[in-house]
Amino acid sequence: MIKILIVEDERPIADLLDMSLTAAGYSCDCIDNGLDAADAVEEKHYDLILLDVMLPGSDGFELMEYFAPLQIPVIFITARSSVKDRIRGLKLGADDYIVKPFEIAELLARVETVLRRCHKTDSRITAGDVTVDTQSRVVTRAGEPVQLTAKEYNLLLLFLQNKNIALFRETIYERVWENEYMGDSRTVDLHVQRLRKKLGWQEKIAAVYKVGYRLEVRE
Repeated sequence: MIKILIVEDERPIADLLDMSLTAAGYSCDCIDNGLDAADAVEEKHYDLILLDVMLPGSDGFELMEYFAPLQIPVIFITARSSVKDRIRGLKLGADDYIVKPFEIAELLARVETVLRRCHKTDSRITAGDVTVDTQSRVVTRAGEPVQLTAKEYNLLLLFLQNKNIALFRETIYERVWENEYMGDSRTVDLHVQRLRKKLGWQEKIAAVYKVGYRLEVRE
């Protein structure tokens, strides 16, 4: 399982990151100060670090100089939004730089992108009796192959990467169809209905009133 270190001293944000990433299938540790974060990296193996800048003990930029030689991917998540700070973080070796406040769906997408770029992703994602091999793009249900269109596959992947998280229809459309959402929900609704039927997920993909859909998984 992919293991992520969250270095964030604001408890509500750390809890939100922990909950969202755990729901998406990652294993997380949370640390609220820089010195303990450096100790944790010496003691355990991590596949990714989510790093705040303004931390007690040692700030994120100082930590980045320590982490860089270890070749652990790092994403800054910080309220410091100036171009100067972004450039500094990236030049120190960070793989991405996200400014607070942020959308969870976007954060998860960026986490996945960085892990894939650094060859640290698990190629198999499972929910119940459904398994997706992201390298071969093969989907099986109870061991039997399921034929999905390209859009249905991308929709399934989006749900699996955002387990138990309500996704707005516009977010689904823009992520799966890679176009700006113009307010017509019929395309999204039709593909959700087809995916439900093919996977037997009539109950798992729940409609969220005035929002969109949520994949409900209890694991």
